[in-house]
Amino acid sequence: MSVKFTEEQLNNFDKAMLIQLFLNQQEQLESIDNKMQLLLEQMADMNRQRFGRSSEKSDESNQLSFTIEDGEIIFNEAEACLDDYIEDDEEETITVTRKKSKGKKEEDIKGLPIEEIPHEMTEEELKSFFGDETWKRLPDEVYRRYKYTPASVSVEEHHVAVYSGSKSERMIKANHPKQLLRNSMASDSTVAGIFNAKYVNAMPLYRIEAEYNRVGINISRQTMSNWVIQCADRYLAVFYDYLHEHLYDYHVIQADETPCLVNKDGRDAGSKSYMWVYRTGKMYKDKPIVIYDYQRTRKSDHPREFLKDFKGICVTDGYQVYHSIEKEREDLTIAGCWAHARRRFDEALKATPKDKQRSCTANKALKMIQAIYREEKKLSDLSPAERYEHRQLTVKPLVEAYFAWVHKVEPSVLANSKTHKGLQYSINQEQYLKVFLEDGAVPMDNNAAEQSIRGFCIGKKNWVMIDTVSGAKASAIAYSIAETAKANNLKPYEYFKHLLSVIPEHLDDTDRSFMDKLLPWSNELPSECRKPVK
Repeated sequence: MSVKFTEEQLNNFDKAMLIQLFLNQQEQLESIDNKMQLLLEQMADMNRQRFGRSSEKSDESNQLSFTIEDGEIIFNEAEACLDDYIEDDEEETITVTRKKSKGKKEEDIKGLPIEEIPHEMTEEELKSFFGDETWKRLPDEVYRRYKYTPASVSVEEHHVAVYSGSKSERMIKANHPKQLLRNSMASDSTVAGIFNAKYVNAMPLYRIEAEYNRVGINISRQTMSNWVIQCADRYLAVFYDYLHEHLYDYHVIQADETPCLVNKDGRDAGSKSYMWVYRTGKMYKDKPIVIYDYQRTRKSDHPREFLKDFKGICVTDGYQVYHSIEKEREDLTIAGCWAHARRRFDEALKATPKDKQRSCTANKALKMIQAIYREEKKLSDLSPAERYEHRQLTVKPLVEAYFAWVHKVEPSVLANSKTHKGLQYSINQEQYLKVFLEDGAVPMDNNAAEQSIRGFCIGKKNWVMIDTVSGAKASAIAYSIAETAKANNLKPYEYFKHLLSVIPEHLDDTDRSFMDKLLPWSNELPSECRKPVK
């Protein structure tokens, strides 16, 4: 509660009392100013989230470099802060001249089948044109056009011959493919088409139903849902488990999770469920695996159970649950994500008034992190061992300089501001953000896992919620196979179709070695499963 003094009272105060009143007033004004800054930052951030672009992309011009000399952090600040994060207020006319890339058409159609269509003239037409003059044929004029064949529909009617002995009651049937679902019209091609439409192209079942109706296939969304759940549970689940086991063969994996709604899961409406994703580390460019795991909650029990047989390094986004699990084990290491550290400063910069962006702390933090990324990018084609050696020489000094700077400036930054929260995040995550320096197979960030879960995030915006727990588990299986297929440069539709045609023939096998031939990198996959190599 503020106290007001009269002019007479102020005249009677001694010098010490007046100084104390003035200092108190300064503290109050400073507190008001800090609160105003936080309020303006919050308003700017809300406007950015509502109307602004979410991209964090930046070019690599005018980069900030930094070193440590005698314990002091040295920056080339002369030009560094005139960076690409700042938009120029002055209008500018830009003329873009698009230069055609030589050989682009040939590269685009490489691997596609070519149907040659001749256009020739008859002898009579040529005589009519040339008359008595003789002629010769020159090299053909050749042009190419894409040919697209829309979905066509037909019905397979299987007639299975049945034989009976003339003197005995013995009977035998001719060999024929096993039915996916007894007494249903489901086929490997039709069910694969539904899987592809829903889990690759993010189409909800009602749109798939409408699309199928347009080409003459009358299948209700309820029937489609039943086919998806049953085929995932009966056939694809065994292959999903096989991929899951193979994931543990890798030394580095990445993990992420996203919320989803499941309508009938025994809880109150609107209760959050979670779809977790685990994948092989980004540095493993061959034989990548992506595994989705549906769970009702975000409790630590789920990653603890999933990772119980994994020994190595798991890259995450800083979720505390993983750090708790790491403390329980000696054979598990958690690595942090630099993209999350960078993202906090990007948000802080966008919430800063434009006239202050060039010199603000968030901008400098972004430039330092970008310098680390720039050096790391140069090592992308090296082996893990070579990458480790180069990181020690070029990347580690930049990382150490960054954290020295963070610890130095953090106390002077306004508490609870976005910049301050970004600095605190880096300090709290320092142990985990440095893990990548000690192993060349560990990526700097968790972007690969976020990209692997992106398909699910796009899909849930279209279908909003999953109806049942069975549907959620089927979705986890389907997304795992779809994302693994895409990561291995396969055509998801053809891959689903191949799995649904082969697995039913081996369900009674006690030996599961046949699944080695179904792995995305198997040389025995049909050629139509693979995308053309460009």
